[in-house]
Amino acid sequence: MQVQPYLFLEGRCDEAVEFYKKTLGAKVNMRMTFKENPEPEKADPGCQAPPGTEDKVMHMEFQIGDSVIMASDGRCSNQPKFEGFGLTISFADKASVEKAFNGLKEGGQVVMPLDKTFFAEQFGMVSDRFGVMWMLITEQK
Repeated sequence: MQVQPYLFLEGRCDEAVEFYKKTLGAKVNMRMTFKENPEPEKADPGCQAPPGTEDKVMHMEFQIGDSVIMASDGRCSNQPKFEGFGLTISFADKASVEKAFNGLKEGGQVVMPLDKTFFAEQFGMVSDRFGVMWMLITEQK
């Protein structure tokens, strides 16, 4: 059994994944738009694109390292809200964690600066430009 995060990016899915490609080396495994839905008549009203958003992402899978993350444009409100959780990435070295942290903070907000802690060589928290909280860590050797 595996638990995977599913991000509802509310109309900014493609933009976010392009950002994650640049900052975290993400790779897209699968992408389907609302108009590509093979069974639109069976879709729950909450899973249907508002008129004019048929080219938005109904479902996407992308990968960061060995982790698979699923995402959608959801209801295309352009106001994603991510509260009560964060995504954590462990890095092998300080240079890698610093590069990712600096990339994620572009247009975002530093919650906890990247620094040495009692439990990590480097640890920091940043909310990216889409509102997703990331916790980045380089564990002590």
